[in-house]
Amino acid sequence: MKLNSLLCALAFAFFLPAAAMAVQPDEILPDPALEMRARAISQQLRCLVCQGEDIDESAAGLARDLRLLVRERLVKGDSDAQVIEFVRGRYGDYVLMKPPLAPRTWLLWLTPAAVLLAGFAVVLRMMRPRRKSGAGGAA
Repeated sequence: MKLNSLLCALAFAFFLPAAAMAVQPDEILPDPALEMRARAISQQLRCLVCQGEDIDESAAGLARDLRLLVRERLVKGDSDAQVIEFVRGRYGDYVLMKPPLAPRTWLLWLTPAAVLLAGFAVVLRMMRPRRKSGAGGAA
């Protein structure tokens, strides 16, 4: 039991600082409620450079610019939905970690499934026994 606790503590000590490094101290808002909203919104927006990370955990320059933009809009009084819509209006649906399912975003949603099916088809084809062609077996 103590080993599990120790491993969990080590995992938190190792991985938590990496996630916390993305948001710089000069970005943090003095109002804790606004900062919590900014962090929640930032976790919904994709880093356009890193592609697999949200802007809250990305250390890319563009992600920092987007984090600052989110905070700026919140300070101006925008709601969470207004901030997300503002960023979406500038960068399109791709900036959303969970883009809406609509005809214009079908490619974003269907590409992973198409790649998976294509890979499955290739594996099936490779596993299928090959037929020998030509005369050569019986004499």
